Amino acid sequence: VQLTESGGGWVPPGGSLTLSCAASGYTHESGFMGWFRRAPGKQREGVASIAADGRRRYSGSVKGRFTISENADKNTLFLEMNNLKPEDTAMYYCAADSEIQDVNYFWVGLKDHWGQGTQVTVSS
Repeated sequence: VQLTESGGGWVPPGGSLTLSCAASGYTHESGFMGWFRRAPGKQREGVASIAADGRRRYSGSVKGRFTISENADKNTLFLEMNNLKPEDTAMYYCAADSEIQDVNYFWVGLKDHWGQGTQVTVSS
């Protein structure tokens, strides 16, 4: 299994970006996929997750601004980010685990698969 993120870059405050995570050798038929981020000097935090049945969860800091989705084949994950703020600056990682059945554990526990990350920088 390989997860490959893309779509990061620089954007001014208020701008938008859409991240993609292509999953090779993996189809989201069970468990969860999600986005996490790590800002400089901070711990990694959950951003958004999607269950195989489509249930979504967002962190409070991005709810209403970010949207997580996946393609019909369930092998590509997206994160649409709108109204970006400087505090959204971070390395963004895609993660997946087909065995985890509890969304709370997916957000804080160990996960089977991680991508290498894509950098998002929000500044003027």
